[in-house]
Amino acid sequence: MTNRRVVITGMGIYSCLGNGLDAVKESLYNGVSGIIFDQARKDLGFRSALTSHMETPDLKGVLSRSQRAFMPEQAKYAYVATAEALKNAKIDQDYLDSHIVGLLYGNDSSAEPVYKSCQTMFEKHDTTLIGSGGIFQSMNSTVTMNLSCIYRLKGINLTVSGACASSSHAIGLGALLIRNGLQDMIVCGGAQEVNPYAVGSFDGISAFSIRESEPTKASRPFDRDRDGLVPGGGAATVIIESYESAVKRGAPIIAEVLGWGFSSNGDHISTPNVDGPTRSLEMALQQSGVKLNEIGYINAHATSTKVGDTQEAKAIFNVFGDACPEVTSTKSQTGHEMWMAGASETIYSILMMKNGFIAPNINFENPDEDSAKLKIPAKRIEKNFDMFLTNSFGFGGTNSTLIVKNL
Repeated sequence: MTNRRVVITGMGIYSCLGNGLDAVKESLYNGVSGIIFDQARKDLGFRSALTSHMETPDLKGVLSRSQRAFMPEQAKYAYVATAEALKNAKIDQDYLDSHIVGLLYGNDSSAEPVYKSCQTMFEKHDTTLIGSGGIFQSMNSTVTMNLSCIYRLKGINLTVSGACASSSHAIGLGALLIRNGLQDMIVCGGAQEVNPYAVGSFDGISAFSIRESEPTKASRPFDRDRDGLVPGGGAATVIIESYESAVKRGAPIIAEVLGWGFSSNGDHISTPNVDGPTRSLEMALQQSGVKLNEIGYINAHATSTKVGDTQEAKAIFNVFGDACPEVTSTKSQTGHEMWMAGASETIYSILMMKNGFIAPNINFENPDEDSAKLKIPAKRIEKNFDMFLTNSFGFGGTNSTLIVKNL
């Protein structure tokens, strides 16, 4: 069974815009920013103390002590997001126990547990004091190993590590497996730790905005006066399955994953080009079999960096030209959610599509030469659309583009 339709039947999110779909929808609609000034980062010698605001979920009474011991910060975010997505999809543990359900989750770091383990070795000179959870918390695959054991999942179990395109690739790979009959259902998503240890090296290369006096105005994708990104994080989960599986179990069908495009820039490790993103966009459109004018909204990767936003604006205009619909980057509200971003921005876009609006690209005050060619609304607009395209690009020149249709 090949070329099966792939649909989204559940969503869940733990974001700086809110815990859960309803809270996040309201924040998107009202253009709320989740960015704060974190004095603790300044005390550590950070050039920029800006970050998204997150509280680590308290899972006492929800998960056992031994389960919690294996979970770093981002795995806890992922658990909360996945619990909401499964509930949203009307899937309980009995269903998971009696069916083959896979797991593909984007994650590309687990810095804090590594730091703490090393700190224990240096200070105590005794590795036994690291604790049994240390190794499971510190591995890049920590999210999938924890979720697969908690939910007793029996299908594919794999962490997708592709920098800031990780969770978009996870959804794309999941759709590919389902389309080709290798899985019927996969839990897909992405998680990003928000602690300072994960992003100190980013700060060290001056990647972050230093607009510290106005935190909520610091992330300004496509704006002429942008001066760097703001780190964020959390977790986002989507349940994808074959259309046949969804119909058979009477699932609430939310949307359809029409196509996935991907590419590598084959160029500089951190500076993006135009050719790679252009090919990713073109491949997604080709795989989806849709016309340019059918895309009603583009959720850009645009992180608020000088070069990155410029190159993406050029790529979008190269592909769409005058047929380009509204383009925004929800990172203006969330900052850059990194490994989580592809999945979260898919959810943000679906929430907009389902509720007939496009969230504002806040802080977009002055276009530059390339962003001026795009339709970038600085204020929320009411618009009904039935299809969107979302980009995710990462270090090493890895690019991913998803096209999703309303159902």
